[in-house]
Amino acid sequence: MTERKTRRKYELGQRAETMNETRRRITNATIELHGTVGPAHTTIAGIADLAGVQRHTVYRHFPTEEDLFTACSTEYWNRNPWPETARWEEIAAPEQRLAAALGDLYEFYEQVEPMLSNVLRDAPTVPLAEQSLDSYLAYMDQAAATVSAGYGPSADAAARETTPVSHVVKRSLFDVAIRHAIAFSTWRSVVRSNDLSTTDAIRLMTALVRSSADLDPAV
Repeated sequence: MTERKTRRKYELGQRAETMNETRRRITNATIELHGTVGPAHTTIAGIADLAGVQRHTVYRHFPTEEDLFTACSTEYWNRNPWPETARWEEIAAPEQRLAAALGDLYEFYEQVEPMLSNVLRDAPTVPLAEQSLDSYLAYMDQAAATVSAGYGPSADAAARETTPVSHVVKRSLFDVAIRHAIAFSTWRSVVRSNDLSTTDAIRLMTALVRSSADLDPAV
């Protein structure tokens, strides 16, 4: 009796391991296709073929496209976590903080370029892709705030009531410069399209942010 229970327990364990392995293969296949052809061109048939399973097996593990997309996104970003903004907060000097942030972000962008490019490209036509960008947009807000804080407090809604218009406009130009400097699209433009080194790209964006703080506001 004990031997039968042991064998049964072993068989159940083997079955669970097989199911987990199949789920991993399906998830990995989805990640690969999203990173190569993009979400808009990824099909269940293509996922099944790459994972070496039947279509019904994909649906058994992931009954809806949302289930599959969520599993894919969660696994991918767990493997490729965004840079920790807390590290930048420890740097008091504004331009050094900005340079550190850009260094981390630009290195990260190089690592995730295929996936992030495809998801951003397909988001307008793939609702699940657009939805998956919520955490990305929230992170960029946090990153911009962390970098900006190194230069001093920004003009919030209350300050706008008592601060001269020229200062508010100048701050707005500065905020735009910060967001431009840390953007994925900026990295692709200066590094990929214009062949700048990462070091030169950081120098260029640091100079842009510095200049934005000195611009005479157009009012």
